[in-house]
Amino acid sequence: AGILFNTGAGQHILKNPLVVNSIIDKAALRRTDVILEVGPGTGNLTVKMLEKVKKVIACEIDPRLVGELQKRVQGTCLANKLEIKVGDVLKTDLPFFDACVANLPYQISSPFVFKLLLHRPFFRCAILMFQREFALRLVAKPGSKLYCRLSINTQLLARVDHLMKVGKNNFKPPPKVESSVVRIEPKNPPPPINFQEWDGLVRIAFVRKNKTLSAAFKSSAVEQLLDHNYRVHCSLHNTVSSFLVSSTSVFCGLHTDFYKSKKLTLKTLMYQSFSKREIPENFKIAEKIQTVLKDTGYSEKRARSMDIDDFIRLLHGFNSEGIHFS
Repeated sequence: AGILFNTGAGQHILKNPLVVNSIIDKAALRRTDVILEVGPGTGNLTVKMLEKVKKVIACEIDPRLVGELQKRVQGTCLANKLEIKVGDVLKTDLPFFDACVANLPYQISSPFVFKLLLHRPFFRCAILMFQREFALRLVAKPGSKLYCRLSINTQLLARVDHLMKVGKNNFKPPPKVESSVVRIEPKNPPPPINFQEWDGLVRIAFVRKNKTLSAAFKSSAVEQLLDHNYRVHCSLHNTVSSFLVSSTSVFCGLHTDFYKSKKLTLKTLMYQSFSKREIPENFKIAEKIQTVLKDTGYSEKRARSMDIDDFIRLLHGFNSEGIHFS
């Protein structure tokens, strides 16, 4: 097709049929599948998938390529299995799909991964082409040079595997970087964690991943944010939701005879445990932060070597002292 590809918009068409077939094999497509494809280009991957599945929903931002794709299936039995959505995939709601298979425009890699992982209902898996370094960051483990916020956030929400390397000559025009194909399977059910809160903590820890957490949390911007959040939390501390969640655990922990002998009612229990938390005049959030870090044992630890369980423990330590990150 006499199209001038816009490499600035990440238009590198996958031209090697062996790589296309390999991606399709690894996706383990089913006849009943609805597949989401982002950046279908001229349709080399799309057409192969249409032969194997119920439907492909292809998201393409460039109207010229939309025309190419339509021309390619026009008048064939595949045409009615293809739905094309024209526009920016990051700005639109994702449709229902069983799996996502795509040679992604590389500049949308990070936002698209998180859009996918926070999408509901759950999909089975995503087989995605990324820039090699981005792919290696996704699968990096604690202690590795490439381990970063992207690694831990993705691995909290999904199982991630590096499937294969793809050289730059498999594309037209060839990109400047090497590529890799990655499989992402969302954890279903997801971990019982507020992702905004989790990401708030991880973001602070990884700004300087080689610093100790004690040092990372001494930034004045961090202290101001957490001080604000703490004061908001304290003023809302006796809301209905706090009552219900926490009072149930207090209530269930009491032996019935003891409970009767003390003439305690659930109402007074709730009041005693959850009356509004007063903040002393000389309160300093910095001291509270450092106490939590010391008590949880993470004061001298560095983000680069901490795993998901470490961050869950740390988040719990902060939350139980009323310190929140979102």
